[in-house]
Amino acid sequence: AGAETVKRAVQLDVASRFQESLVCYQEGIDLLLQVVKATTDEAKKHRYRQKISEYMTRAEDIKKHIEKEKQDGKYHKQIRIEENATGFGYEKLFHEYLTEIVSEVWVEDPYIRQVHQASRCSLYNFLRFCEMLVKGPCKVKTIHLLTSYDEGSGRSQQMSVLEEIKQSLSNYGVTLNIDFSSSIHDREIRFNNGWMIKIGRGLDYFKKPQGRFSIGYCDFDLRPCHETTVDIFHTKHTKKI
Repeated sequence: AGAETVKRAVQLDVASRFQESLVCYQEGIDLLLQVVKATTDEAKKHRYRQKISEYMTRAEDIKKHIEKEKQDGKYHKQIRIEENATGFGYEKLFHEYLTEIVSEVWVEDPYIRQVHQASRCSLYNFLRFCEMLVKGPCKVKTIHLLTSYDEGSGRSQQMSVLEEIKQSLSNYGVTLNIDFSSSIHDREIRFNNGWMIKIGRGLDYFKKPQGRFSIGYCDFDLRPCHETTVDIFHTKHTKKI
């Protein structure tokens, strides 16, 4: 298993898929270290240790390369969330980019407006996202939300819920600014440290839970997802037209 994992790491490395390659190198090294512990043949141990040392060196080089790309703003990471996949709660996607200097967040999503089943509870999802920001480690002071008005009879409920979220955030020293647009289509989230996250389905990539007392109702890491793609950029690497 260790040999197959590092083989995959090398393939990804050659293909310049460095983020995925690094994960495979790290997993492969751990598996090979277990093999070394279980091997009594000293010659085999020596060969394994040599290979592990080579893989560790390459993994460190890749890690430095990724960090440099982040600092230079040339980093682009794409995450493909498969249909019914789990383990993709908001912390999983955003935590790496919510550094301590983040104090301002922009959310652009046209569908933060309804709570009934057809919308998969988009207002609740926005609330969960806000809860993640409040928990830190960032020190968010302002959240800007740009969305669209509910087109039906749910507008008053939309306004009431957003006002409640706004008041609740104020208790934690966070200001929520809400604006509406009838022409907004794109979905993106930006942090004032330069990171930008684009999710094909916006914040509503989770499937409706089977029931209020089913696993995944409270913990989004356990909630099955709809298929979607997440693209992560730095604003240094984007061009304004």
